[in-house]
Amino acid sequence: MSDDASLNQEGAAEPEEISFIGRVGSLAISALQEIGCLVWMIKETGAEVRDRVMRGRSPIRLEQLFYQCDRVGVGSVPMVILLSLFIGLTMAMLTGYQLEIFGIVTLVPGVVSVSFTREMAPLFTGIVLASRVGAAYTAELGAMTAGGEVDAIEGMGIGALRYLVAPRFLAIFLMTPCLSMVSVISGICGAAFISSILLHLSYGYFYDQVVKYLLMKDVLAGGMKSLLFGGIIGVIACYKGLAVQGGAVGVGTATTSSVVTAICAVIACDSISNILIVTFFP
Repeated sequence: MSDDASLNQEGAAEPEEISFIGRVGSLAISALQEIGCLVWMIKETGAEVRDRVMRGRSPIRLEQLFYQCDRVGVGSVPMVILLSLFIGLTMAMLTGYQLEIFGIVTLVPGVVSVSFTREMAPLFTGIVLASRVGAAYTAELGAMTAGGEVDAIEGMGIGALRYLVAPRFLAIFLMTPCLSMVSVISGICGAAFISSILLHLSYGYFYDQVVKYLLMKDVLAGGMKSLLFGGIIGVIACYKGLAVQGGAVGVGTATTSSVVTAICAVIACDSISNILIVTFFP
């Protein structure tokens, strides 16, 4: 009887293990398919742009590019400034209280400037753009896909990827480093303000310490990460919009998936970038 019971228990546990492995495999296959579709979209967009250039014509409309840059850059400035001011203020206050215990509160300007330039500004700018601009791109392209407008553009002989994806991708790719620089300046200003009030560090001393500790490699690291994050957000947002299925419900689902995927991808790439930068450019 005991042998039969043990056999029954093993038989009951085996399907659960198989189903778990099957779910993991299904998720892995879906992830690989998504990556393959992303690569295909990038390749086809590049091919359409290259074909347009080879024929001696402009690959994108400049007015459309300027419009998207205004949406991404100018439209995101208030939110980036507000977020960076409060983060810089809070970071300087908390860091100062901890360093004051050891009598080295004068290190606050260097800590805030380097951390904001290399890490905080690119990361928070990417999160803001993923939630604000990425969601808008996915919703727009998703509505066009569900309404058949993308097929109509293709039917007129216009490359839909070149016409719809290229200006959006280029705008967010170029504007992310600019917004990251705005975030750095805003964060340092917020830190300088709270440092002058609570830590009794003058603005002149704060500025001198920022110039002393902030190196060109920190600026380059932040700029490269910003370009990477902008490209990731643009590709994911446009792909999710063009892959919409199921009408209005599908647009909402794709928008949610776009924001979540873009933020997770930005954080994951930020971690990998930090490991590479610290390893090869300490």
